[in-house]
Amino acid sequence: MNVIRRRGWEIPERLATPEHYFFNRRAFIAGGASTLALAPGLASAQRVADLAKLSDPTADLYPAKRNAKYTLDRPITDEKINTHYNNFYEFNSSKDVAEQAQALRIRPWTIKIDGMVEKPQEVGIDDLIRKMTLEERTYRHRCVEAWSMAIAWTGFPFAKLLDFARPLGSAKYVRMETFMDKSVAPGQRQPWYPWPYIEGLTMAEAANELTFLATGAYGHPIAKQMGAPLRLAVPWKYGFKSIKSVVRFTFTDKRPKGLWEALQSSEYGFWANVNPKVPHPRWSQATEELIGTGERRPTLLFNGYGEYVADIYKNLQNERLWA
Repeated sequence: MNVIRRRGWEIPERLATPEHYFFNRRAFIAGGASTLALAPGLASAQRVADLAKLSDPTADLYPAKRNAKYTLDRPITDEKINTHYNNFYEFNSSKDVAEQAQALRIRPWTIKIDGMVEKPQEVGIDDLIRKMTLEERTYRHRCVEAWSMAIAWTGFPFAKLLDFARPLGSAKYVRMETFMDKSVAPGQRQPWYPWPYIEGLTMAEAANELTFLATGAYGHPIAKQMGAPLRLAVPWKYGFKSIKSVVRFTFTDKRPKGLWEALQSSEYGFWANVNPKVPHPRWSQATEELIGTGERRPTLLFNGYGEYVADIYKNLQNERLWA
């Protein structure tokens, strides 16, 4: 009888590391060594990119190609400023929400499409993003508080969502709703706000070429405090119209009432188109401060985007078009 005597360093074959794991590990170690050999700044950037891929399955789609049609008359606001000067009342009422916003769970994330559509549906955010062709656009944005920023967004035109959602011809508005989760968003525990955050657009506004759904900014997936994983960007309107962290699109024939309009309609109306000649009840809108520079500039009608959007409002003389 052949008796097999194992030496102390030997292990049973069943405990050996499978070959494909071994070679993947070798590749991982090699990649790590090459990363360590990079300059510190590049190594840090690589770590950020690796973390992004782990947290966002669509991270490979960034950076997207920039659409050169949409240009700026000012530099893009520094990302460090833009990610640390945010209104996000779900977390708190100051501009310093970046740390708290990291509690927001953005995967899994489901978008509900309902109301006056051919077929109500729900779609995961990653599936939705991959159905669209992402592009980068640079937009100016003007806050009703009289400050402004310039941002490089990545995303897709709202018109592509309309093609996907297939609303009925009788739909006049799209109502948008943000997430509701008091366990991570302390601001949503405040009873004086009519949560969840709601905003609305007319179908003509939604179909306008400027109306953009952003999934990223500055060449990578959008930061949580900026409205991850999906937010609206309408650059000719005051910033409160650009709803963050959207979970639902409802097509309807009734005009939606947004959160700020519900709180104080005399100051924050449905239309909220930028107009330097119409002051806010408590301050002038004639000028704006470019955040990060201290520079003040004259405010432009429709925030300078009149050539794209003015025709939407030409037959609405009886509407209060300005916040």
